[in-house]
Amino acid sequence: MKIELVPLLQLQRNLYTIPRGQERFRTYLETIINTDGSDLEVPPLAVMNPMGKDHIAGILDALLAIEADAVAARAISEVIDQFEDVSGQFKMGLVVVDDQMGGWTNRYTSEFSFRFETQQSLKRGWLSSVLWTSEVPSTQKVREAVLTTLYRTVYIQQNGFAHTLEKMLEQEGYAMAMAGCTQIDLGANDIAYTREIIAPHLSSQDYPTILVCLFGDRAAHTLGYKPLGLSDRAGLLLVLHCSQSQNQAS
Repeated sequence: MKIELVPLLQLQRNLYTIPRGQERFRTYLETIINTDGSDLEVPPLAVMNPMGKDHIAGILDALLAIEADAVAARAISEVIDQFEDVSGQFKMGLVVVDDQMGGWTNRYTSEFSFRFETQQSLKRGWLSSVLWTSEVPSTQKVREAVLTTLYRTVYIQQNGFAHTLEKMLEQEGYAMAMAGCTQIDLGANDIAYTREIIAPHLSSQDYPTILVCLFGDRAAHTLGYKPLGLSDRAGLLLVLHCSQSQNQAS
């Protein structure tokens, strides 16, 4: 697999120098859509909030200050040799997604899409590494975003797209553990409890059920889905814990 890092952060920051209004939105469309209007020229930017408020510019300034694009390029260079036998050639870009003050972005549904609904993006030959406005920018966050995206893509190239909760958990457990993601410790009791709650749903392809199993009852209440008694991001935290434990044991 070959990956080309395309620096996109300054491009995003430049858009926010234009006052909010039609001129900014028109410039945004001209930036992301190709000249004949038939497709996206820069797919990762399709998920940014072009009419976002000043807090997004602040996040981008912080990322530019730590040279996040260079951090991303180094992260790719450190692991790319592992993927010589994996098919695919992709461009990758960092994109800031507004889950804090953007009315059109729900963190849970958006994150689900970034993790499991990447078919069109991969067909276009692009990978999006997402950074969220609700999270403090850091080198570690950039590395996790880039490496998780890479390992997720490797998993999909080798195993195909996940359609059941079980396969989605396998995919994300692999991607997050290989990327060295950090996590909040669930504790032994919550680990056992989460396993018990999720187990009957492993073969499910029902979107609301899967989303709640992955993200917990907070997501359920936000979206009007049936809660299952799960803590925030319980399924993802569980599978990261299990994958990390397996890696340490092997």
